[in-house]
Amino acid sequence: MSTNDDERRTFDEYERDLRKAEKKVSGEIDPGARAMVVAVCVLLAMVSLVLPHAGDATGLDVLTMSSKADAESIKLPSQIFVYLLAIFSIGFSSLALITRRWVLALIALAGTCVAAVAGLLALWTRNTVGVNEVLTPSGAGWGLILGWVVTMVLVFHWARVVWNRSTYHLQIAEERRAQAATREAFGMSLQRPVAPGQKPKSDDDQS
Repeated sequence: MSTNDDERRTFDEYERDLRKAEKKVSGEIDPGARAMVVAVCVLLAMVSLVLPHAGDATGLDVLTMSSKADAESIKLPSQIFVYLLAIFSIGFSSLALITRRWVLALIALAGTCVAAVAGLLALWTRNTVGVNEVLTPSGAGWGLILGWVVTMVLVFHWARVVWNRSTYHLQIAEERRAQAATREAFGMSLQRPVAPGQKPKSDDDQS
């Protein structure tokens, strides 16, 4: 009987360890070497805001819609892209990298995906003449190009980080299910009726 109690306590401790591990990884990410890549991308995204996005208008001018931005006829896609770049590519990416929270990484991924589309539209508007416009736009500046490339890189790396975390969480859940099945089988074996004075049959005896 003491052997059964020891095995049961072993199963209980194993289950508690699995629960602790699952609870720990359920809300965290482990970017590994990608953390350095994401940190560099966040830094480059900040640099892109001080570089020209269109003519003499920098990303900060587009963000604040200054007189320089008005002079360059900044369109709505450029404004949306700069806002998304500041909020998600810089803001949420930094928070997710510091806190290692999976939810923040998921938000950063979703926001940078939208920012990548907005950046592509911003590049297109800087090289396309509008319907009622006569003058050709000044074209996309290096800041706009750099910001869009950085956003695309962040989309790729955040997607890999979020996916790797989800895969690891599924592995932990599968291990818990296997352990629960083993414990259930062990409990069923203890409930087999045994006649008085008769020893329980082992698997070798039954075969």
